[in-house]
Amino acid sequence: MTAAARTGTAAAGPRVTDHRGGVWSIAVPIPDNPLGHTLVHLLETGRGPVLVDTGWDDPDAWDTLTAGITACGFDVTDLHGVLVTHHHPDHHGLSARVREASGAWIAMHAADAVVVRRTREAEPGRWLDHLIAKLAAAGAPDSHLAPLRQVRAKGPVRDLPGQRAALPDREIEPGALLDLPGRRLRAVWTPGHTPGHVCLHLEEEHPARRPGHGRLFSGDHLLPGISPHIGLYEDPDDATPGDPLGDYLASLERVARLAPAEVLPAHQHAFTDAAGRVRELLAHHEERLTGLRALLAVPRTPWQLAEAMEWNRPWQRIPYASRTIAVAEAEAHLRRLVRLGLAEAVPGPEPVTYRAV
Repeated sequence: MTAAARTGTAAAGPRVTDHRGGVWSIAVPIPDNPLGHTLVHLLETGRGPVLVDTGWDDPDAWDTLTAGITACGFDVTDLHGVLVTHHHPDHHGLSARVREASGAWIAMHAADAVVVRRTREAEPGRWLDHLIAKLAAAGAPDSHLAPLRQVRAKGPVRDLPGQRAALPDREIEPGALLDLPGRRLRAVWTPGHTPGHVCLHLEEEHPARRPGHGRLFSGDHLLPGISPHIGLYEDPDDATPGDPLGDYLASLERVARLAPAEVLPAHQHAFTDAAGRVRELLAHHEERLTGLRALLAVPRTPWQLAEAMEWNRPWQRIPYASRTIAVAEAEAHLRRLVRLGLAEAVPGPEPVTYRAV
């Protein structure tokens, strides 16, 4: 059975698309999120179906995922494995339920597996302490810090997103051809959105014989109409500043060289012309870096820089939690400017200010 008869609105059943050649996508909802859904992909193999990502840990998401698997002609108990593109809860969240229902293995790049284990093992309040300290150092005002301090004062923090996701039991090795009988699927390490983000290159002729080299499961790395969030790789035990934006830009160029015939992302929709989309994203970040350097003609903290940056809405209308994410993205761009020798930290106490060079 193909999924063609099961595509459509949620009211008519799960939104499932048959991409042909033993590849389907299932739109799994993300609760209270403007993205709407994660596109979980199902890949048929000689040992049974394998999922690329799983969706958010939520009852409606689970029901949609299992109904979608049925629409593809399988049962959740048939699943052989799960390939997780990265550790975020809208991708990894349902992995434990999938493993409980099917016995499937869970695979992830080592760098993101470290994040999952570290988060699981750490006392949750320690992460909140780390976040408060980072925001204070970035120049966040007391009005932003006060709610976090109130939450911390109430005691242990529980039920953080992703806490019930599975600990991976297999590693996705960069460059490796994965052990999936009947398929040629190669792992491509694409850090930036997370330190261990991977894309998966299906090195098989496109079923419609489109020009290019196979198909690419791109996770959040390459999306048709969104620039994915590039924040900071957080580790309370590591004070060494990384360069996530630099990692992302290099990863984009690596993907462009693959020249896939079609990209199957985790959000929005499938698309072609990966190289053209890469050029757009490279130009976007170059324009943003140029604009930020101009803003740094006046020394600013990361928070002040985020306030002055252009977003998809005025700063006053950006929700509280999204402001924290925005400041992380501002700091990631600052780190790239510093690496390029185009900005520097101004000597002095916290909060740290930066200026153009």
